[in-house]
Amino acid sequence: MTSQPAPVSASIFKAYDIRGIVDTTLTESTVRLIGHALGQRGAARGVTEMVVGRDGRLSGPRLIKALSEGICAAGVNVVDIGMVPTPVVYFATYHLGCGSGVAVTGSHNPPEYNGLKMMLAGDTLYGETIQDLYRDIVEGRLRAADKPGTVRALDLSEVYLARASQDLVLKRPMKIAVDAGNGVAGVLGPALLRRIGCQVEELFCEIDGHFPNHHPDPAHVENLQDLIARVKQGDAELGLAFDGDGDRLGVVTKDGQIIFPDRQMMLFAEDVLSRNPGAQILFDVKCSRLLGRHIQAHGGQPLMWKTGHSLVKAKLRETGAPLGGEMSGHVFFKERWYGFDDGLYTAVRLLEILSRSADPSAVLNALPNAVSTPELQLKTAEGENFAILQALQARIATPQGAQSVFPGADQIITIDGVRVEYPDGFGLARPSNTTPVVVLRFEGDNDAAIARVQQAFRAAILSVAPGVSLPF
Repeated sequence: MTSQPAPVSASIFKAYDIRGIVDTTLTESTVRLIGHALGQRGAARGVTEMVVGRDGRLSGPRLIKALSEGICAAGVNVVDIGMVPTPVVYFATYHLGCGSGVAVTGSHNPPEYNGLKMMLAGDTLYGETIQDLYRDIVEGRLRAADKPGTVRALDLSEVYLARASQDLVLKRPMKIAVDAGNGVAGVLGPALLRRIGCQVEELFCEIDGHFPNHHPDPAHVENLQDLIARVKQGDAELGLAFDGDGDRLGVVTKDGQIIFPDRQMMLFAEDVLSRNPGAQILFDVKCSRLLGRHIQAHGGQPLMWKTGHSLVKAKLRETGAPLGGEMSGHVFFKERWYGFDDGLYTAVRLLEILSRSADPSAVLNALPNAVSTPELQLKTAEGENFAILQALQARIATPQGAQSVFPGADQIITIDGVRVEYPDGFGLARPSNTTPVVVLRFEGDNDAAIARVQQAFRAAILSVAPGVSLPF
């Protein structure tokens, strides 16, 4: 039987995942239809079983039920691994050999949000593959299988902890403060750290979908203030923070410095390259220019790529690189792991390195650093962010045009927006794939360099979008 076209909000089908406001744009009936579409596409590729898991959001139980019903309607069996961090869902797809799974998660979004992160036959879904699900639904292409799938429950927490810790040995015991922001990593995160020999001081590790203490997003400085205070006042050597679904990591030193992910990647690259000389190391366009230099200095090949966890994962598979990372905090270890983003596993790899030193904070603070801005956002109308960057790219399409818009630039990179490299800094403008904003970031050897780069970007953006209100 073929389905009738269904009223489903196109707005929830994002570039890297599905995400919306529960009971408004993301309803149980919509999730059921998405499950059916996903199961049907999986069945066409020979998938017979899919893993599902959820974060700690209040809407999780009913949405995972609807999702499972949809997958089963397509004739695919469901393995429900319960309330776990998103990376445990990814892990389960490898452990069970099905290569297919869905994490019901709103990640770091406010409590009223939820969403789906999806893998199918070994591929993380993004871009057009997510839009294909939408088209299957609204064009009435869903068909009920002759034999519906079944659902079984399976607890893989112990299997995950054993695998994630199996080859990790700390050189000495460490005391670590952990802030899970009441997200789903609050149970397994501390458990994994204790498994490798850490003493753990827990902060907001009770899973609570209301997120009563602070937003579970370590990419924003304000969400790390409780952890910074705890580490500075207590006897923990280091502070670690997980995001809402456990696929990103924040790091705080004893003296309260935040080690942003591009600097974490310097440490990881150095370590991985010691065993894989000459390897490519991936990072996204938002990362510091110092990261590429650090990779080269340690015998590696830096490879800059587009922002987006799904895009980096796909590039990692294509290149065979042993390590990739994003400024947002997604880190992907292919060496000794599976190549998916996992904040918990990233934490133990970090501690493995830092346990070799008597002063971990000194090691982290000594990593190359530059003056930089936080991520800035130019708010636009829907779709205008892409139009602005397309117009800017058109203006710099020739060497003469590039030099007239950005005089003195060493290099202009247009794989994802416009990134302009100068001898003493860089500027970036790229369209967000998830919200109608232009993301901007600037770095320089000093404040004067940043001011000069910002002035060049101000003139360039206003030349193609006069009247916009710039955030710098």
